[in-house]
Amino acid sequence: MVNNETMIKTARDNAVGIITLNRPEVLNALNIKMVAEIVFALERFDRDETVKVMVIQGAGRAFAAGADIDEMLDKGSIDLELHNQFTDWDRIAKIKKPIIGALHGFVLGGGFELALSCDILLAGQNTEFGFPEVGLGIMPGAGGTQRLTKLIGHQRAMKWLLTGARFSAAEAMNCGIVSSVFPDELLKEETKKMARAIAEKPALSVRLIKESVHKANELSLFEGMQQERKNFYLLFSSEDQKEGMRAFKERRKADFKGR
Repeated sequence: MVNNETMIKTARDNAVGIITLNRPEVLNALNIKMVAEIVFALERFDRDETVKVMVIQGAGRAFAAGADIDEMLDKGSIDLELHNQFTDWDRIAKIKKPIIGALHGFVLGGGFELALSCDILLAGQNTEFGFPEVGLGIMPGAGGTQRLTKLIGHQRAMKWLLTGARFSAAEAMNCGIVSSVFPDELLKEETKKMARAIAEKPALSVRLIKESVHKANELSLFEGMQQERKNFYLLFSSEDQKEGMRAFKERRKADFKGR
């Protein structure tokens, strides 16, 4: 099934929902309408019980090379406040299923913030990352300063945010921003391979693991462990827990139902 929308494309690969940023003529620069379409597609896949994992990728030469400057050039503070510029961005954090970002080419500014909103990031070896906003007299506003700092620490985050310099996929992996780097031509297939592997796992376990990991960034260690324990206990009410353990004992493949 393929559904073409104005600025993105959505498709299905069995239990994997795929969102492709589709403004290659401007390196997938993000504008307000495009972000709204991305979030709508994520929420639609999140509600679809047959979709287990989502992938966000970019068409053409880039994942996303930043925000659409033309859209922001003449805006004032009041314009941005009245429009509530980042409302749609905040909804991404409420997606319950895992999101994998397949990154290639340029991952800059708002494109980098979209990537950091994903749960797992895979990158092509020639990908370039950066937050160039400081050179435009502005700063990241969709979570860049917060997510990057939590992910790689104060010193490294300050270096990249204050200089606006770009860094490589290898550096991103060394910092822990991406989990794996592949030759560019293998990126999409490797991403699908990971997405399919996750999609085969029991959906409730996947969902509660994602929730617990995200809580680790928000809570103290003790509070996070209480959240983890609650989710651990909760899974013992699921049919998939019984099936998974019986299958392990009987040395057969489990038949998970997502219940």
